[in-house]
Amino acid sequence: MNYRSSVDIITEWDIVAARQLGRNEAKKAGFGTVDQARITTAISELARNIYLYAGKGRIEIERVTDDGMFGIKIVASDDGPGIQDLRKVMEDGYTTSGGLGAGMPGVKRLMDEFKVISEPGKGTTITATKWLH
Repeated sequence: MNYRSSVDIITEWDIVAARQLGRNEAKKAGFGTVDQARITTAISELARNIYLYAGKGRIEIERVTDDGMFGIKIVASDDGPGIQDLRKVMEDGYTTSGGLGAGMPGVKRLMDEFKVISEPGKGTTITATKWLH
């Protein structure tokens, strides 16, 4: 059975709420503290990007199963300006916000599966999954 919950990202406090929800779901799903931290960090980055670049959006967290594997899928979506140059955004060290530039490549490294669909002027959807090993 899949379980799904979500947080609308509108204010900075919603980033905190999304992180907390992610940590709770990861714990309930049976992830250890290291993977809980990875999932929480990924959610934090994705929610922060929604807040900074799109203004508003949503983080959905879903417990998933696939071929006997169990995990957590995070879907970050917005109707913002989209990503103009996806290849550049996926480069380590690239930043437009003055941050460390760990953003999207960091999320990709923290999770087991990572997919970005972005259309300039229409928004972005990022799906990231972590499997319980």
